[in-house]
Amino acid sequence: MIQEHRELAVDPRFPRQTLVSVLVFCIVWEILSYLAPSLGIPAFAIPSFVRIGQSLLTITPIDVAVTLARVIGALIVSFVLGLALAMAMYSSRSLENYLHPMIRLFMAVPVVSWILFAVLWFRGVEFRIGFVLLAVCGPVFLIDSLDAMRGVPRDLRGMMRSFRPTTLQFFIKLMLPAIVPSIITSWKINLSLAIRVVTIAELVGAVTGIGHQLAVAQELFSVADVFAWTLVLVALLFLLEALVIRIESRLLRWRP
Repeated sequence: MIQEHRELAVDPRFPRQTLVSVLVFCIVWEILSYLAPSLGIPAFAIPSFVRIGQSLLTITPIDVAVTLARVIGALIVSFVLGLALAMAMYSSRSLENYLHPMIRLFMAVPVVSWILFAVLWFRGVEFRIGFVLLAVCGPVFLIDSLDAMRGVPRDLRGMMRSFRPTTLQFFIKLMLPAIVPSIITSWKINLSLAIRVVTIAELVGAVTGIGHQLAVAQELFSVADVFAWTLVLVALLFLLEALVIRIESRLLRWRP
């Protein structure tokens, strides 16, 4: 009973093992930062945490806000379009037969290729970044939503149709509530995907954002700045995931 109480006392979102692992990594990194010159490694290649802390103090909030706005805006648009197209494909089998192979083809295209297409097709930086994020994240929302709709029990669908609902009522009353867990999972996947993709997209032509600042740090050979901006990206991802988890706990509070 005492052991069970101790296990419950540990926060599962930040277990003790995670804290130990992070501390070990920090200690090893700090030691290497002092030993780097004697090991033949340039001192700037492994900066100390004091130097990284100084770089964190120079972080420009406007670049963080711009990247965050791009990610959230693109994800919202991708979700709306993906869900709407999934509903249309579910309603029309012929439409699904025509579009499903194209969606799979889009998902097979590498991110680098989408970035090159965006550079060649669009002049505006925001259009380029938005297009890349939409092309990468939109199909994930679409496929996950469509598969979740197909997974709704046949009995429930038949019972709902027995009331002769309109198409809109059918989706609002049955389908959308039934696929909420899959939608939440799609958001979790796309959050980490969008954070990585937007950083790469901002490296090409953008003059604002975290990706642009990483490019500047690379040109200046400032590993400390790269480390600092990377920490900001990780923190943004954790914050966004925490927000999604909070929304999930509210929407799915009926689950045990």
